[in-house]
Amino acid sequence: MNTQKSISILNSLVEINNDRIQGYEKAITETTDNDLKVLFEEFTQSSKKCWIELVEEIRKMDGEPVDDTTISGKFYRLWMDVKAAITNRDRKAILNSCEYGEDAALETYNSVLTNQIDFLTIEQHKMIYKQYVLLKEDHNKLQELRDALVEDFN
Repeated sequence: MNTQKSISILNSLVEINNDRIQGYEKAITETTDNDLKVLFEEFTQSSKKCWIELVEEIRKMDGEPVDDTTISGKFYRLWMDVKAAITNRDRKAILNSCEYGEDAALETYNSVLTNQIDFLTIEQHKMIYKQYVLLKEDHNKLQELRDALVEDFN
């Protein structure tokens, strides 16, 4: 097994969780909706849990976990969109931006689980799959909130 490749893969997931943590922490400070503050704090905690597991695994492999977020790509644009949406206090826009980010996070996890499995141990695969399920639950909560908004307008 290519240890450096495994560490790189795990670090890509660390970055995704760093993006989620920073994005939702920003969202908490900007929104006035208490239910969203609670939900975003829950999502922050989900990513912190994933982050801890990933960092521990990287260190077990004598790797160095990244402490940065992604500079380019979907998450950078996502959190810029979230910031803009929150500034306008538009609940639907906030939820749509967050859901877009959750889609990108799930896509990244899914890509690792399907395309890079050969670089992961069975234990790493199980850990990443559990994280994927956790993030999928977060995504579904966002989707339900957004869908409820759409139903309220009908």
